[in-house]
Amino acid sequence: MHRLVLVVFLLLTLLRSSRAAAQSADSISPDQLISYTFANDAFFRTDYYFTQGMTLNVVLPAFSKLPTRKILLPALPGGAQHYGVQLFYDGFTPLRIQDDTIRRGDRPYASYIYASLYRISTSAARHRRLTSGLNLGFIGPAAGAKGFQTKVHELLDAPTPRGWDYQIRNDLVLGYEVKLEQQLMSLANVAELIGQGQASIGTLNTFAGGGLLLRLGKMNPYFRNLGLVSQPQKAGLQQFQLYATGQADARLVGYNATLQGGLLNRASPYTLPASAVKRVVAQGTASIVAAYGGLSFRTSAVWITPEFRGSRSHAWVQFGLGAAL
Repeated sequence: MHRLVLVVFLLLTLLRSSRAAAQSADSISPDQLISYTFANDAFFRTDYYFTQGMTLNVVLPAFSKLPTRKILLPALPGGAQHYGVQLFYDGFTPLRIQDDTIRRGDRPYASYIYASLYRISTSAARHRRLTSGLNLGFIGPAAGAKGFQTKVHELLDAPTPRGWDYQIRNDLVLGYEVKLEQQLMSLANVAELIGQGQASIGTLNTFAGGGLLLRLGKMNPYFRNLGLVSQPQKAGLQQFQLYATGQADARLVGYNATLQGGLLNRASPYTLPASAVKRVVAQGTASIVAAYGGLSFRTSAVWITPEFRGSRSHAWVQFGLGAAL
Protein backbone atom coordinates (compact mmCIF):
# COMPACT_ATOMS: atom_id res chain seq x y z
CA MET A 1 0.00 0.00 0.00
CA HIS A 2 2.86 2.39 0.77
CA ARG A 3 4.07 2.05 -2.84
CA LEU A 4 0.67 3.13 -4.17
CA VAL A 5 0.60 6.13 -1.81
CA LEU A 6 4.05 7.16 -3.02
CA VAL A 7 3.08 6.88 -6.70
CA VAL A 8 -0.13 8.88 -6.19
CA PHE A 9 1.70 11.57 -4.21
CA LEU A 10 4.41 12.01 -6.83
CA LEU A 11 1.89 12.05 -9.69
CA LEU A 12 -0.22 14.69 -7.96
CA THR A 13 2.86 16.79 -7.23
CA LEU A 14 3.94 16.68 -10.88
CA LEU A 15 0.46 17.43 -12.20
CA ARG A 16 -0.02 20.29 -9.77
CA SER A 17 3.23 21.91 -10.83
CA SER A 18 2.29 21.54 -14.50
CA ARG A 19 -1.13 23.10 -13.92
CA ALA A 20 0.37 26.02 -12.06
CA ALA A 21 2.85 26.80 -14.83
CA ALA A 22 1.97 29.52 -17.33
CA GLN A 23 0.57 28.26 -20.60
CA SER A 24 2.64 29.06 -23.68
CA ALA A 25 1.13 30.94 -26.58
CA ASP A 26 3.38 29.20 -29.11
CA SER A 27 1.83 27.87 -32.28
CA ILE A 28 0.11 24.53 -32.61
CA SER A 29 1.41 22.69 -35.67
CA PRO A 30 -1.15 21.97 -38.42
CA ASP A 31 0.47 18.54 -39.03
CA GLN A 32 -1.89 15.57 -39.18
CA LEU A 33 0.09 12.35 -38.87
CA ILE A 34 -0.57 8.66 -38.35
CA SER A 35 1.87 5.81 -37.79
CA TYR A 36 1.77 2.12 -36.90
CA THR A 37 4.45 -0.28 -35.66
CA PHE A 38 4.54 -4.04 -35.24
CA ALA A 39 7.26 -5.85 -33.27
CA ASN A 40 7.97 -9.55 -32.81
CA ASP A 41 10.92 -11.64 -31.70
CA ALA A 42 10.23 -14.48 -34.15
CA PHE A 43 12.62 -12.94 -36.67
CA PHE A 44 15.46 -13.94 -34.32
CA ARG A 45 13.95 -17.44 -33.93
CA THR A 46 12.92 -16.84 -30.34
CA ASP A 47 9.53 -16.81 -28.67
CA TYR A 48 9.91 -15.51 -25.14
CA TYR A 49 10.18 -12.39 -22.92
CA PHE A 50 8.97 -9.44 -25.06
CA THR A 51 7.35 -11.51 -27.76
CA GLN A 52 4.92 -9.17 -29.57
CA GLY A 53 3.87 -5.54 -29.60
CA MET A 54 2.00 -2.92 -31.60
CA THR A 55 1.53 0.84 -31.47
CA LEU A 56 -0.85 3.21 -33.23
CA ASN A 57 0.05 6.89 -33.08
CA VAL A 58 -2.14 9.79 -34.27
CA VAL A 59 -1.14 13.47 -34.23
CA LEU A 60 -3.91 16.03 -34.78
CA PRO A 61 -4.29 19.74 -33.91
CA ALA A 62 -7.73 18.89 -32.49
CA PHE A 63 -6.09 16.94 -29.65
CA SER A 64 -4.94 20.27 -28.23
CA LYS A 65 -8.50 20.70 -26.96
CA LEU A 66 -8.37 17.58 -24.78
CA PRO A 67 -8.56 18.38 -21.05
CA THR A 68 -5.24 16.56 -20.51
CA ARG A 69 -3.53 19.62 -22.05
CA LYS A 70 -3.77 21.30 -18.65
CA ILE A 71 -1.61 18.68 -16.92
CA LEU A 72 1.13 18.45 -19.56
CA LEU A 73 4.39 20.36 -19.17
CA PRO A 74 4.49 23.90 -20.61
CA ALA A 75 5.79 24.30 -24.16
CA LEU A 76 9.32 25.44 -24.89
CA PRO A 77 9.64 29.18 -25.62
CA GLY A 78 9.28 29.82 -29.34
CA GLY A 79 8.44 26.20 -29.99
CA ALA A 80 5.90 24.45 -32.21
CA GLN A 81 3.48 22.10 -30.49
CA HIS A 82 2.18 18.72 -31.62
CA TYR A 83 -0.61 16.96 -29.74
CA GLY A 84 -1.11 13.24 -30.11
CA VAL A 85 -2.57 10.01 -28.78
CA GLN A 86 -0.53 6.82 -28.98
CA LEU A 87 -1.92 3.35 -28.19
CA PHE A 88 0.44 0.65 -26.89
CA TYR A 89 -0.10 -3.11 -26.80
CA ASP A 90 2.68 -5.46 -25.66
CA GLY A 91 2.88 -9.10 -24.59
CA PHE A 92 5.47 -10.95 -22.49
CA THR A 93 6.06 -14.65 -21.80
CA PRO A 94 8.60 -16.90 -20.03
CA LEU A 95 11.29 -18.90 -21.84
CA ARG A 96 9.08 -21.93 -22.54
CA ILE A 97 5.48 -21.32 -23.52
CA GLN A 98 4.70 -25.05 -23.86
CA ASP A 99 4.67 -25.57 -20.08
CA ASP A 100 1.20 -25.53 -18.53
CA THR A 101 2.48 -24.75 -15.03
CA ILE A 102 4.13 -21.70 -13.46
CA ARG A 103 7.85 -21.47 -14.28
CA ARG A 104 9.30 -20.28 -10.99
CA GLY A 105 12.21 -17.87 -11.39
CA ASP A 106 11.19 -17.08 -14.98
CA ARG A 107 9.33 -14.10 -16.43
CA PRO A 108 5.58 -14.00 -15.70
CA TYR A 109 3.08 -13.91 -18.54
CA ALA A 110 1.91 -10.30 -18.89
CA SER A 111 0.26 -7.95 -21.37
CA TYR A 112 -1.13 -4.44 -21.36
CA ILE A 113 -2.98 -1.87 -23.42
CA TYR A 114 -2.74 1.82 -22.65
CA ALA A 115 -3.01 5.21 -24.32
CA SER A 116 -0.49 8.03 -23.99
CA LEU A 117 -2.02 11.49 -24.38
CA TYR A 118 0.96 13.72 -25.03
CA ARG A 119 2.32 17.05 -26.19
CA ILE A 120 5.57 17.49 -28.12
CA SER A 121 7.12 20.94 -27.98
CA THR A 122 9.98 21.56 -30.43
CA SER A 123 12.29 24.55 -30.63
CA ALA A 124 13.98 24.27 -34.03
CA ALA A 125 16.16 27.29 -33.26
CA ARG A 126 17.53 25.70 -30.08
CA HIS A 127 17.54 22.15 -31.49
CA ARG A 128 15.55 20.99 -28.48
CA ARG A 129 12.40 18.95 -27.92
CA LEU A 130 10.30 18.38 -24.80
CA THR A 131 7.66 15.65 -24.64
CA SER A 132 5.26 14.99 -21.78
CA GLY A 133 2.39 12.55 -21.64
CA LEU A 134 -0.26 11.01 -19.41
CA ASN A 135 -0.61 7.22 -19.70
CA LEU A 136 -3.93 5.53 -19.00
CA GLY A 137 -5.03 1.93 -19.58
CA PHE A 138 -4.84 -1.51 -18.03
CA ILE A 139 -2.63 -4.55 -17.62
CA GLY A 140 -3.92 -8.11 -17.44
CA PRO A 141 -6.16 -10.66 -19.20
CA ALA A 142 -8.45 -7.85 -20.42
CA ALA A 143 -5.71 -6.91 -22.90
CA GLY A 144 -6.52 -10.11 -24.83
CA ALA A 145 -2.97 -11.41 -25.28
CA LYS A 146 -3.91 -15.03 -24.58
CA GLY A 147 -6.36 -15.19 -27.47
CA PHE A 148 -4.16 -13.11 -29.77
CA GLN A 149 -0.99 -15.17 -29.33
CA THR A 150 -2.86 -18.47 -29.40
CA LYS A 151 -4.52 -17.58 -32.72
CA VAL A 152 -1.27 -16.34 -34.28
CA HIS A 153 0.52 -19.56 -33.29
CA GLU A 154 -2.36 -21.60 -34.67
CA LEU A 155 -2.08 -19.84 -38.04
CA LEU A 156 1.70 -20.31 -38.09
CA ASP A 157 1.51 -23.92 -36.88
CA ALA A 158 3.71 -22.94 -33.93
CA PRO A 159 3.61 -24.34 -30.36
CA THR A 160 0.50 -23.38 -28.40
CA PRO A 161 1.19 -21.06 -25.42
CA ARG A 162 -0.15 -22.88 -22.35
CA GLY A 163 0.61 -20.59 -19.43
CA TRP A 164 -1.53 -17.51 -20.00
CA ASP A 165 -3.90 -18.54 -17.20
CA TYR A 166 -1.09 -17.57 -14.80
CA GLN A 167 -0.56 -14.08 -16.21
CA ILE A 168 -0.41 -10.80 -14.26
CA ARG A 169 -4.00 -9.99 -13.23
CA ASN A 170 -6.07 -6.98 -14.34
CA ASP A 171 -4.92 -3.67 -12.89
CA LEU A 172 -4.82 0.03 -13.68
CA VAL A 173 -2.11 1.61 -15.81
CA LEU A 174 -1.67 5.24 -14.76
CA GLY A 175 1.53 7.14 -15.30
CA TYR A 176 3.29 10.30 -16.40
CA GLU A 177 6.32 10.46 -18.72
CA VAL A 178 8.73 13.24 -19.64
CA LYS A 179 11.43 13.22 -22.32
CA LEU A 180 13.96 15.92 -23.23
CA GLU A 181 16.06 15.82 -26.40
CA GLN A 182 18.92 18.14 -27.33
CA GLN A 183 21.16 18.20 -30.40
CA LEU A 184 24.82 17.70 -29.49
CA MET A 185 26.36 17.71 -32.96
CA SER A 186 25.30 18.26 -36.56
CA LEU A 187 27.09 17.92 -39.90
CA ALA A 188 25.04 19.54 -42.67
CA ASN A 189 22.08 17.25 -43.36
CA VAL A 190 24.03 13.98 -43.26
CA ALA A 191 24.80 13.43 -39.56
CA GLU A 192 23.24 14.34 -36.22
CA LEU A 193 23.98 13.32 -32.65
CA ILE A 194 21.18 13.89 -30.15
CA GLY A 195 21.22 13.47 -26.39
CA GLN A 196 18.08 12.19 -24.69
CA GLY A 197 16.84 12.06 -21.10
CA GLN A 198 13.63 10.39 -19.98
CA ALA A 199 11.71 9.67 -16.78
CA SER A 200 8.50 7.81 -16.04
CA ILE A 201 6.48 7.42 -12.86
CA GLY A 202 3.39 5.27 -12.58
CA THR A 203 1.80 1.93 -11.89
CA LEU A 204 3.25 0.24 -15.00
CA ASN A 205 6.81 1.59 -15.15
CA THR A 206 8.85 3.84 -12.92
CA PHE A 207 12.33 4.63 -14.23
CA ALA A 208 14.83 7.34 -15.16
CA GLY A 209 17.33 7.09 -17.99
CA GLY A 210 19.21 8.65 -20.83
CA GLY A 211 20.90 7.88 -24.10
CA LEU A 212 22.24 8.96 -27.45
CA LEU A 213 20.67 8.94 -30.92
CA LEU A 214 22.89 9.00 -34.02
CA ARG A 215 21.39 9.69 -37.48
CA LEU A 216 23.34 9.27 -40.73
CA GLY A 217 22.27 9.68 -44.35
CA LYS A 218 20.06 11.79 -46.58
CA MET A 219 17.52 13.31 -44.22
CA ASN A 220 15.80 16.40 -42.91
CA PRO A 221 16.97 17.92 -39.62
CA TYR A 222 15.54 16.03 -36.65
CA PHE A 223 14.00 19.10 -35.04
CA ARG A 224 12.30 20.45 -38.18
CA ASN A 225 9.39 18.01 -37.98
CA LEU A 226 8.34 14.63 -36.60
CA GLY A 227 9.95 12.66 -39.43
CA LEU A 228 7.25 13.16 -42.07
CA VAL A 229 6.99 16.02 -44.58
CA SER A 230 3.44 17.32 -44.31
CA GLN A 231 1.95 19.60 -46.95
CA PRO A 232 1.86 22.76 -44.75
CA GLN A 233 5.49 22.28 -43.64
CA LYS A 234 7.22 21.07 -46.81
CA ALA A 235 9.00 24.31 -47.77
CA GLY A 236 12.77 23.87 -47.58
CA LEU A 237 12.59 20.17 -46.71
CA GLN A 238 13.83 17.18 -48.69
CA GLN A 239 11.05 15.05 -50.13
CA PHE A 240 13.17 11.89 -50.36
CA GLN A 241 14.99 10.61 -47.28
CA LEU A 242 17.10 7.50 -46.74
CA TYR A 243 19.08 7.22 -43.54
CA ALA A 244 20.19 4.97 -40.71
CA THR A 245 19.91 5.52 -36.97
CA GLY A 246 21.62 4.00 -33.98
CA GLN A 247 20.34 4.52 -30.48
CA ALA A 248 21.82 3.48 -27.11
CA ASP A 249 19.89 3.91 -23.87
CA ALA A 250 20.29 2.97 -20.22
CA ARG A 251 17.75 3.28 -17.44
CA LEU A 252 17.52 2.91 -13.67
CA VAL A 253 14.44 0.80 -12.95
CA GLY A 254 12.27 1.56 -9.92
CA TYR A 255 9.23 -0.58 -10.73
CA ASN A 256 8.13 -2.87 -13.57
CA ALA A 257 4.58 -4.21 -13.32
CA THR A 258 5.13 -6.82 -16.07
CA LEU A 259 7.58 -8.47 -13.65
CA GLN A 260 6.25 -7.44 -10.23
CA GLY A 261 2.50 -7.26 -10.85
CA GLY A 262 0.14 -4.31 -10.60
CA LEU A 263 0.18 -1.93 -7.64
CA LEU A 264 -3.55 -2.14 -6.87
CA ASN A 265 -4.33 -5.80 -7.53
CA ARG A 266 -1.90 -8.06 -5.65
CA ALA A 267 -3.78 -11.28 -6.51
CA SER A 268 -1.61 -12.32 -9.47
CA PRO A 269 -0.79 -16.06 -9.25
CA TYR A 270 2.90 -15.43 -9.90
CA THR A 271 5.20 -12.40 -9.85
CA LEU A 272 8.89 -11.77 -9.31
CA PRO A 273 10.07 -10.18 -6.04
CA ALA A 274 11.68 -6.75 -6.11
CA SER A 275 15.04 -8.34 -5.28
CA ALA A 276 14.97 -10.21 -8.62
CA VAL A 277 14.53 -7.09 -10.77
CA LYS A 278 17.65 -5.76 -12.51
CA ARG A 279 17.91 -2.11 -11.56
CA VAL A 280 20.09 -1.09 -14.53
CA VAL A 281 18.90 -2.08 -18.02
CA ALA A 282 20.49 -1.07 -21.33
CA GLN A 283 18.95 -1.15 -24.80
CA GLY A 284 20.28 -0.64 -28.31
CA THR A 285 18.30 0.00 -31.49
CA ALA A 286 19.51 0.07 -35.10
CA SER A 287 17.11 1.30 -37.81
CA ILE A 288 16.86 1.99 -41.53
CA VAL A 289 14.35 4.62 -42.63
CA ALA A 290 13.10 5.33 -46.14
CA ALA A 291 10.68 8.20 -46.68
CA TYR A 292 9.18 10.15 -49.54
CA GLY A 293 7.11 13.21 -48.77
CA GLY A 294 4.43 12.23 -46.31
CA LEU A 295 5.13 8.48 -46.36
CA SER A 296 7.80 6.58 -44.45
CA PHE A 297 8.90 3.02 -43.72
CA ARG A 298 11.18 2.00 -40.86
CA THR A 299 12.68 -1.35 -39.93
CA SER A 300 14.52 -1.74 -36.64
CA ALA A 301 16.43 -4.36 -34.68
CA VAL A 302 16.28 -3.96 -30.89
CA TRP A 303 18.50 -5.57 -28.27
CA ILE A 304 18.04 -5.39 -24.49
CA THR A 305 20.10 -6.59 -21.54
CA PRO A 306 18.62 -8.98 -18.93
CA GLU A 307 15.72 -7.45 -17.00
CA PHE A 308 15.73 -9.82 -14.01
CA ARG A 309 18.22 -12.07 -12.27
CA GLY A 310 18.90 -15.31 -14.13
CA SER A 311 17.40 -14.05 -17.40
CA ARG A 312 18.93 -13.63 -20.83
CA SER A 313 19.49 -10.68 -23.09
CA HIS A 314 16.85 -10.50 -25.81
CA ALA A 315 16.28 -9.09 -29.30
CA TRP A 316 13.38 -8.43 -31.64
CA VAL A 317 12.52 -6.71 -34.92
CA GLN A 318 10.11 -3.84 -35.42
CA PHE A 319 8.48 -2.54 -38.60
CA GLY A 320 6.86 0.89 -38.84
CA LEU A 321 4.73 2.77 -41.36
CA GLY A 322 3.94 6.47 -41.19
CA ALA A 323 1.86 8.92 -43.23
CA ALA A 324 1.01 12.61 -43.25
CA LEU A 325 -2.72 13.04 -43.81
